[in-house]
Amino acid sequence: MFLTPFMMKRLAAKPYREKRLPELQKTASELTRALGRKPVLRVIMVGDHAASALYVANKEKLAAEVGIDAATIHFPATASATEVRTAVKKLNDDGTVDGILIQRPLPATYLESEVLLWVAPEKDVDAFHPETVGRMVLGLEGFLPCTPAGCLKLLDFYGYSVKGKIACVVGRSSIVGKPLASLLLARDATVLHCHSRTPDLAAITRQADFLFVAVGKPGLIGKSHVKPGAVVIDVGIGKDAAGKTVGDVDSESIAGTASAATPVPGGIGPMTILGLLENTLESAAKKVKS
Repeated sequence: MFLTPFMMKRLAAKPYREKRLPELQKTASELTRALGRKPVLRVIMVGDHAASALYVANKEKLAAEVGIDAATIHFPATASATEVRTAVKKLNDDGTVDGILIQRPLPATYLESEVLLWVAPEKDVDAFHPETVGRMVLGLEGFLPCTPAGCLKLLDFYGYSVKGKIACVVGRSSIVGKPLASLLLARDATVLHCHSRTPDLAAITRQADFLFVAVGKPGLIGKSHVKPGAVVIDVGIGKDAAGKTVGDVDSESIAGTASAATPVPGGIGPMTILGLLENTLESAAKKVKS
């Protein structure tokens, strides 16, 4: 059977950002008047990881544009976990701080199972704390993880619904894969969840109406993995052999098969930063209501 190639739609974050930014600026302005100060976000960064430094700079830049007081507390890579935890505790206790984020990666000597508990749930704008995650899984009120929620907000913006559809998530990290699967279930999608031990990956992913890929392996997904007409959301980011920034999906390969896909860069990355700022404003808003 001959299938007509699809004209693949580019699901870029920029149009969403242009629509959402004035709304966030208005909210930030209203909160500033109500609180007598700007909403406050503090980022903890340990070491000099180049990609993290760029990401943090982008967060601060957009935060300033929105009207959020964002600043980074930078520790050397030699800083002990106790020293950093003490700084986080001070931010937890500071009533003028609305959101706290601990930038990953951290030095190998830090135990992620402990770091997850450092930020108070009410200031956990990255949505990593076990209490925050548990509330999300149970469908209770709370912060949503920035990247998974950003994937769904982008689909909403472009008019796509996962309700009653087959959604496949490739990747099972606690940051993206696992929470994304939970959010998709909450939206009445039928969820297939794949990972590094999944045999015949393409046989599973080809069933999906919506394919979400978050592995961090450039070129992992090609034409053979994609159902004709599927929507592909590429969360991965890395470098190809030529040093070019790419995602987990071979975008050239899937063109003509997928009906729509997110670009890398310019897709989910900006949505993640916007989600962080949205959560910070939400945290500040709760102080106004209390």
